[in-house]
Order: sequence, then C-alpha cells, then structure tokens
Amino acid sequence: MEEVAIRLLNRIKKNIRDILSLAIGHTPDHQALLVCDEQSFLSRLISQSYINILPDAIVLNFDRLAPEEILRSIDRLAPGDLVVLVQSTSFRLNEFRIRLELFNRRLKVIEHPHLARMLPEEFENYIDALAYDPDYYRTVGPALKAKVDQCQCIRLISGQNVLSYNSSFEDTKLNIGDYRNMKNIGGQFPIGEVFSEPKEISQVNGIVQIFAFGNKDFSVCAPEKPFTATIENGVLIGAEESPVDFKSILTEIRSKEEKVWLRELGFGLNRALTRTRRVNDISAYERMCGIHLSLGGKHSLYTKPGFPKSNRFHVDVFVDADRVEIDGETVFKDKGYSI
Repeated sequence: MEEVAIRLLNRIKKNIRDILSLAIGHTPDHQALLVCDEQSFLSRLISQSYINILPDAIVLNFDRLAPEEILRSIDRLAPGDLVVLVQSTSFRLNEFRIRLELFNRRLKVIEHPHLARMLPEEFENYIDALAYDPDYYRTVGPALKAKVDQCQCIRLISGQNVLSYNSSFEDTKLNIGDYRNMKNIGGQFPIGEVFSEPKEISQVNGIVQIFAFGNKDFSVCAPEKPFTATIENGVLIGAEESPVDFKSILTEIRSKEEKVWLRELGFGLNRALTRTRRVNDISAYERMCGIHLSLGGKHSLYTKPGFPKSNRFHVDVFVDADRVEIDGETVFKDKGYSI
C-alpha cells in the first residue's frame, strides 16, 4: 500500500490546495487546526496531505486524546481560523453537532466524514471528487438555481418514463464551494450540489427510474438493473420490480410515517462521480453528476404544514435520467449539464 499512498498523495495535493485557497480562502495569518484519526487508509492519507500543505497547523489525533483536550484546543482559536476534520466515521465531542458548534464560533470548517466507508477501488474516485473548479461550479450552480427558483414545471425523463413536477419550488440551496456573502465558511467535502423541493409536493406525478439508493447502513446500493417507482400526488405508491433491500426501506418508512413522500430534488454537479464511478458513502455520492431525490418526510432545511419535525426518514435515491427539462428547456442531457 505504500506505493499506492505515494501515488495518491501526489494526486490529492492540488485538490487540497485548491480547497484551502479557492474555496475556503485560508491564509497564513490564521491558525489551522487538524483533528484526525488513524482508523482508515483514506483518513491517514488525507491527514498527511493537510500536514504537508499546512506545516504550521496544530495536529490532534482523535484516537489518542480525550474530547475535553480537543475542545480546549478549539477554545483557543480565533474567528476566521480553520478547523479540518478528517474522520473515518464521525467525531462526537459533546452533545452538539461539532460542525455547527464550530460555525457558531465563526471558524472556517473543512469536514471529511465517513472515510472508512470508501472501498479501496473507490479511493481515486473520492480524491478526484475533491477537485475544485470554481469556474464550473460558480457558473452552472447559480444558473440552475435561477431556473429552479423561477420555474413552474420540471420533468425528469428516463426513456418512456416521465416524472413531472407541476409546481413552483422552494428557495434553491447551493453547495458549490462559494462562501462569499455567507455567514458560515466551509462544510462537508466533496461538494457540488443544487437542491430544492416543490412548494406543492402533491403536484408531483409519474414514473421515475432509479439506478441506486441509500441503504440502511448509509452505503450506496446499485442493483444490476435500474427499476421504476410510481409517484402519485407526491407519494411513492409502487416499486414492484425493486430489490428486496429497497422494499424493506419502503416498509420501514410506511411503518413510521404512513406514506413515502418524495421531497428533495437535487442536481448533483460533481463530475468525478457518475453512475458508474461511485463511492460507497451516500453523503459523498449525493454530489454525483446527475439527479437525486429523497424519500421520506424529513428535510431539515424545508418546513411545511403536514411534515412534522419528528419525521425520521430522508433516503436518497438516484435517477437514471436521460434528460431533465425546466419549463420545457433541456438543462441535463448525455450525463451532463447544458447551461
């Protein structure tokens, strides 16, 4: 693995530098704190990359220190300083979500969670997904947002199957590494997503073709063949040819929430991740260049009557889309965006 590590370190160097300078805007006059573990190959590799690029950073090994010691180091940071979290799983330091706590302190944050979920054959995919192209993200992302914010109809087309959103949409959110004019700087990497949901969820109808979904262990499950799901008035009512694992998820959602609602509509922008070039972690693969939806009544960023905060499920599914139209204009075709 030593030769693999050297090759991957050379590959990742530019991506980390670009995240630090182009996305986060970290400068030498601010302190950097790296909190990492040694529980996976990727966590060791990515931590070493940050150490090489930020030689003056404070480095804390999560496996060897008590949470109180790490929190004391965070307490000594000043607003505008940087915290990098490189995690094989997900760090827990107290009862709060650590990223939100860091943002509350006006610290910049780069988070790489769930690295142990990535399989060896996916290491290069993950590293390539960290590449930051501001010209691409800051052009396509805002253009999509502008269209979704103003639209009245979106159609997802898969062969003869069409899923139609005959509704206007909630304020579209961007995850494109552009934190100018934003309160919080940073977040989870890799990035690359534009997402919203219809104001009238009951106006979503049709058939959608799914090629992958998030399993119960937060891994990506991609059956040999895509399967269809029927949506009626915003509710998934049938997926007869879906795999057993997917049927099990639907059963569990219905047992707690009665209906399987279709909420988020996401446009993934990250060109290093595709239908065939995947990573196993669902939260990273959600950025893949294509369309994803969420099943279940939970969405923390959008609140609506009839969708209580006690809802439990937000399951990502990935659409085998040939084409996407917004108000009749094709914006996605041939596995890429045309705006």
